[in-house]
Amino acid sequence: MIIKNPITGIILSGGKSSRMGSDKALLKLNNSTFVETIITTIQPFVDELIIISDNPEHDKFNIRREEDFIKDSGPLAGLLTGLNHAKHENILALSCDIPLISEKVIETLINQADDDYEVNQIESDGKTMPLIALYKKSCRYPIFRFLQNDERRLRVAVNSFKVKTIKLNSKDKNLVENINTKQQFEAIGNATKN
Repeated sequence: MIIKNPITGIILSGGKSSRMGSDKALLKLNNSTFVETIITTIQPFVDELIIISDNPEHDKFNIRREEDFIKDSGPLAGLLTGLNHAKHENILALSCDIPLISEKVIETLINQADDDYEVNQIESDGKTMPLIALYKKSCRYPIFRFLQNDERRLRVAVNSFKVKTIKLNSKDKNLVENINTKQQFEAIGNATKN
């Protein structure tokens, strides 16, 4: 059964970016910050959009911003915050460090998602992507319990749900690449110039 609208979009933008050394969300590629690119890509598919971030600088994007209510607990806590604040049952979650994400990827996820699953996630090049995924709002209760038990690993939580994995075509793998280091950022910058 296909996922039905409406959908809340959440952009997880609250990471420490320790490997990058600066806020990844604010890095610029092709004259657009990572977050601006993701906002532009996700907006046609969602009825509500929230940035999950403790950084007031992110208010400049004119998108509702919510701060983690469980601090310093990684992306799982960010996801929980988004699920709690979402007004719709279906939540499209994206991390802020995928600046090449395209509408094609989001369309593939939404069109192949199944409403009978709690989580529908993308898989690319043999790797699952729990931060390019659709979640049911009900996932917030088990996620909260994981965090209460000091379990912060996103994959551990996701693997406890009924999950459908949607494989991307191998030629699209660069569209979902996470940019975590200065070297990756430089490489992607050079590649997009060519």
